[in-house]
Amino acid sequence: MRIGITCYPTYGGSGVVATELGKKLAQLGHEVHFISYALPYRLNRFQSNLFFHEVEVLKYPLFEYPPYSLSLASKMVEVVEAAKLDILHVHYAIPHATSAFLAREMADQKKLKYITTLHGTDITLLGADPSYFKIVKFSIEKSDGVTAVSEYLKKETQDTFQINNSIRVIPNFIPDDFISAKPSQELRNCCAEKGEFILTHISNFRPLKRIPDLIYIINKLPRHLKIKLLMVGDGPDRFQAEKLCKELGLCDKVVFMGKQENISEILAVTDLFLLPSENESFGLVILEAHACGVPCITTNAGGIPEVNLDGETGFTVNVGDIDAFAGRIEQLIENSDLRKRFSKNARIISRDRFSADKVVPQYLNFYEETLNS
Repeated sequence: MRIGITCYPTYGGSGVVATELGKKLAQLGHEVHFISYALPYRLNRFQSNLFFHEVEVLKYPLFEYPPYSLSLASKMVEVVEAAKLDILHVHYAIPHATSAFLAREMADQKKLKYITTLHGTDITLLGADPSYFKIVKFSIEKSDGVTAVSEYLKKETQDTFQINNSIRVIPNFIPDDFISAKPSQELRNCCAEKGEFILTHISNFRPLKRIPDLIYIINKLPRHLKIKLLMVGDGPDRFQAEKLCKELGLCDKVVFMGKQENISEILAVTDLFLLPSENESFGLVILEAHACGVPCITTNAGGIPEVNLDGETGFTVNVGDIDAFAGRIEQLIENSDLRKRFSKNARIISRDRFSADKVVPQYLNFYEETLNS
């Protein structure tokens, strides 16, 4: 099968999943063409059956903002016709599904079909914006197939847009490097002092992630606890969090590491992962932590409870409940048997339900169903 994939080439979960999906499909012998404005950061080495097509966005004085969606549609048509693609798979409704619709209308192959995978913010954020509502709804309804990464997101999409399309839930899956990750004593020594318990948070530090909550949580913990919180990532709320650390005297307990590419290595030396998000459609980073055997303490918002199973792979608490978060951390630090049980469960469940071997065939089956419908 010849498949075109369009995603955001950045560090977000949607780009990671789309890229890893393409790599797995290529390994299975399918021809995969990535179409985007930049090389996805996980496509960092040559692989057979895998191709990249850069979308050039030209700036004209007439346009205040470059029309990326139009440039993308034109490039899609070019690749569809040159590579004779069977199907396009786009991640995010806006602008990718809109561009795919235009490409389908323009392409010589009138039977070209496209699938849209919904990851979250195109529904939970753009869907709530009246200026985007109709174009998001249109782009979803015109798709030949639609998938969502969680049952929560499927329901949210149906409730928000009242669309008639059936939506197939196909969850995110674990990238290979997280399954094979081994803890490095050298890295642990770099991240924390001997005997310190390592807590980790990884995100883009947007308001949705409730970054200041993490600092308040650490402040709630007894001062005698030997802990180190690794704050991995960057974004608009980093400055506020750093300021809070200074005000509360926590600079010795919190390390801001910035953006890192060796996420699997960091998680492999982590004792507990923390995610206080206000909402997540899935929470890929939770799954990555589980694959490394790391119990998670998270909120119970959105699709998170579908990934972090309360009382099995960690704990979930209400959004903004600082006391509950701190209490669960203290409980797991002091109860090593419970922590080990959660760690074992996390590895088993993540591999049983969310391995590439379980998820990639679901996408292939959906491609075949869509092409034959």
